[in-house]
Amino acid sequence: MVRRLILVLGDQLSPDLSALGAARPDDLIVMAEVAEEAGYVPHHPKKVAFLFAAMRKFAARLRAEGRNVAYTTLDDPENAGSITGELLRRATEHGATEVIATQPGEWRLIAALDALPLHVTQLADDRFLAPHKLFRDWAEGRKELRMEWFYRDMRRRTGLLMEADGTPAGGQWNYDHDNRRPPPKGLATPGPMRFAPDAATQEVLDLVGRRFGNNFGTLDDFWFATDHDEAARALERFVAVALPRFGDYQDAMVQGDAFLFHGVIGLYLNAGLLAPMQVCRAAEAAWKAGAAPLNAVEGFIRQVIGWREYIRGIYFLEGPDYAARNVLGHDRALPGFFWGGETRMNCIAQTVEQTRKEAYAHHIQRLMVTGNFALVAGLSPQAVQHWYMSVYADAYEWVMSANVIGMSQHADGGIVGSKPYVSSANYIDRMSDYCKSCSYSAKVKTGPGACPFNLLYWHFLIRHRDRFARNPRMAQMYRSFDRMAEDKRETILAEGDAFLARMNLGYIV
Repeated sequence: MVRRLILVLGDQLSPDLSALGAARPDDLIVMAEVAEEAGYVPHHPKKVAFLFAAMRKFAARLRAEGRNVAYTTLDDPENAGSITGELLRRATEHGATEVIATQPGEWRLIAALDALPLHVTQLADDRFLAPHKLFRDWAEGRKELRMEWFYRDMRRRTGLLMEADGTPAGGQWNYDHDNRRPPPKGLATPGPMRFAPDAATQEVLDLVGRRFGNNFGTLDDFWFATDHDEAARALERFVAVALPRFGDYQDAMVQGDAFLFHGVIGLYLNAGLLAPMQVCRAAEAAWKAGAAPLNAVEGFIRQVIGWREYIRGIYFLEGPDYAARNVLGHDRALPGFFWGGETRMNCIAQTVEQTRKEAYAHHIQRLMVTGNFALVAGLSPQAVQHWYMSVYADAYEWVMSANVIGMSQHADGGIVGSKPYVSSANYIDRMSDYCKSCSYSAKVKTGPGACPFNLLYWHFLIRHRDRFARNPRMAQMYRSFDRMAEDKRETILAEGDAFLARMNLGYIV
């Protein structure tokens, strides 16, 4: 008789998972593809296929190691449809009374496990480098929870890019100012390593196509790594061919080039196919060998041990209500062009179409194109988070809440960002080639052909003047607006109103 069930979730595919470490030989490992997790948002089909394929291969690996695994496929007629339902089904089958789980990355699932009529132990997810207590201790008593200060502490804690005397490599902590080069014409880029689907993955693709074919996104040209060996090869190739120029062009956006020097490493990290120190040590080794410059390596490591750990820390520090916050009171519905409807804004069209094809967009496309537009247009932050959760293969609530509610939409009131990330068309024009083939002009501020980002940038600032006018990082913007001629100010606001009204009515904008 099995007394204990060991739960392994789809984003916990790590050999050193705490729940697996606590398992005894007679425990039963439970893994399941369930409709509730696959459908609580309309996930991109490529995300579902990636996770199901990776889960099946991880289960096969555990069985090859001699582990006792009960795996439920989505089309199993006995499938209970939810993680908790599957645990109850297996408990009944095997007479189990206890569940050992690694704490999920979403409050929703944490609460569901706690509510089970079984003895459930949720162990810390020690695959992350900053335990909850460490983050709480760091945050306690601070007036501002700025990622930069947390990142420096993480550098000291891990020893990454640190000299023996405790100073940062190269004499400074952050080389972000070196990582904002606009893309030159004809830039040759390697993109991430691609893997042809094997028979096991193709079986999943067929299943997902039947069940999720109507979701936003396509399964065509599926190329993700789906096991640990493939993910390790993808990391090795990224470090060798992309990391050397990753820093320079990590913020660049090029029409028709979805990846540039990005390696899509976050996808594999978030599912457990790679580990944080594994990828950081690989990048650090390239710098030490002279194969990659410090600005590139520091920028990459900052995203992993700085930003990734920080946004998880904020999610768990702030609690289950964090994703529902909306201090700016934005409530406009998501326009249809986020789901592939027609728009004259080329930057939006390019980013959304790339997302539809690849289940991927890099951080600047998310923050300064779709996120920036959502913020200046006053879209509901919950609708925006729902969209990000639905369309990106690396999306989980612990990832998206602080990124969307906090950084992108400023809906948390400034916990994550000291100012909202709003921009006119100038930034997009400088960092991309999108504007060259757009129906609107990034240079035109008002009147026919004026870029909506130019109008809505000022519209946002004036809507929220009472909140932001005294922000030292934004005061200059308000002074600039006040120096404009009165008729120009009135024109900007009137045209911004008109644009939003047309968008609300479903006109092509």
